[in-house]
Amino acid sequence: MSSTNDLMSRINERYPALSKGQKLLAAYITDNYDKAVFLTAAKLGEVVGVSESTVVRFAMHLGYKGYPQFQQAMAELVRGKLNSVQRMEDVYGRISQSEILATVLQSDADRIQETLGTIDEQTFELAVDSILKARKIYVVGIRSCAPIAEFLAFYLNLMMEDVQLLHTTSSSELFEQMLHINKEDVIIGISFPRYSMRALKAMEFANSRKAKVITLTDSVHSPMNLYSSCNLIAHSDMSSIVDSLVAPLSVVNALIMALCMKRQKKVVKNLELLEQVWEEYQIYGTDEIDYIDDSIEMRYAGMERKENRT
Repeated sequence: MSSTNDLMSRINERYPALSKGQKLLAAYITDNYDKAVFLTAAKLGEVVGVSESTVVRFAMHLGYKGYPQFQQAMAELVRGKLNSVQRMEDVYGRISQSEILATVLQSDADRIQETLGTIDEQTFELAVDSILKARKIYVVGIRSCAPIAEFLAFYLNLMMEDVQLLHTTSSSELFEQMLHINKEDVIIGISFPRYSMRALKAMEFANSRKAKVITLTDSVHSPMNLYSSCNLIAHSDMSSIVDSLVAPLSVVNALIMALCMKRQKKVVKNLELLEQVWEEYQIYGTDEIDYIDDSIEMRYAGMERKENRT
């Protein structure tokens, strides 16, 4: 295999069969291959907290002859990332600054159109049905996907009784928050390149506890689909150092609207209750803009100027 994604493909395919130490290595390399590429086997083991022999066995388990070949695979990943910057320069270097807005917005519109043409409606309905039947809903999105996860969890809370947005800086924190997840629950995992190993671990754990796993990712080949039985696909590729997440957010919007239509009475009741709470506790009293009659303000300013002259 010569693809720059070859290493990640091997890690994703073999991840379930890795030992505990090897999974630690997989997680570190997935998030930090641009740093790991410069480390010796001994130093990489020291950073991750495993032995040098574990590092070497990990490389061989992935199908490489030894650590040098494995290190070369990481170097290809780094070059692939640099190539994405070069592609951005090729595309955007030919247009003027004034055309950037229209070009980026058109690219985002194209991603939404591609998603509309490929997303499976039956899978979408299955996701809606699974969420409605769930005892508890967990939502996880790491790094750049965190705002989408937070957006989804915010609106799910208006419709459902038990929604938990997973906050994490480590895998152990994830497992602590998911301690009681079971077959009556649903987890929605959101991850796009570069894929988050922590999000993948959360879905692996949920799957091991028989919970329903729903993913929102960019491809049927995404590692996020390893433990999912309901895969929502949204296109995110873009000729830039930043992948577009507009199409994934549109899918989330559609998911929220579909759930609202199924739970109209519940949503209306919750919103009415919230309005009462907001009014009683003056939640928006100091946040909202205080609109002042312009004519009154102008008259007051005129009077003030007159007094100053006298």
